[in-house]
Amino acid sequence: MSNEEAKAGQVTAPEIEEEVVLSIRKPKCIFDKITVSFYSIICFTMSILLTVIISAATIMRYILEMDLYGYEEWIKIFAFWLYFMGAGYGAFAGTHVSADLVQSYVKEGVLKRFLIFTKTVVTLGVTLLFTKYGWDYLIFGFLGPLGTGVALPRTVAWRIPLWTAYLPIFIGLASMSYYFMWDMIRAGQALFSGGKK
Repeated sequence: MSNEEAKAGQVTAPEIEEEVVLSIRKPKCIFDKITVSFYSIICFTMSILLTVIISAATIMRYILEMDLYGYEEWIKIFAFWLYFMGAGYGAFAGTHVSADLVQSYVKEGVLKRFLIFTKTVVTLGVTLLFTKYGWDYLIFGFLGPLGTGVALPRTVAWRIPLWTAYLPIFIGLASMSYYFMWDMIRAGQALFSGGKK
């Protein structure tokens, strides 16, 4: 096959990469721009911090034969921030993990639009349930087991208040609920308008 035939009949790798990048939602309103920037900054910062701390712990343990005191507590908190802000961004961009066989195997039509709408309703419902659990965790972290603000739960070594780990859970799940609600609204519009929207 000549180069001309290859160019005429096939898409090159950079074009495929560009197509994938273009399929990710872009922030349009000021709220989305602020939240996506927040997610990006937190994810980038936490990735760097996690890399530095884990590398330092490895060097200290295996080269200097010392222990980095209580680093696991920081790792857990930073990981919660990374994972749940990443989840919020994934919900916004529509790139969250999904095993969506409907898109691949069901032909266009009312059945496909109904199944997609049903999927978005179930996804939103489950996410709202977990958002409520995230809120309960956050309140527990702020008020303690008795609900009086006494004996707040803290980490063992550094005595870090556990609400610092519960806060990203609630923020991430609330963000996911918000963006999944918009996915449900769009799927509902497509279902009830006959797929014209």
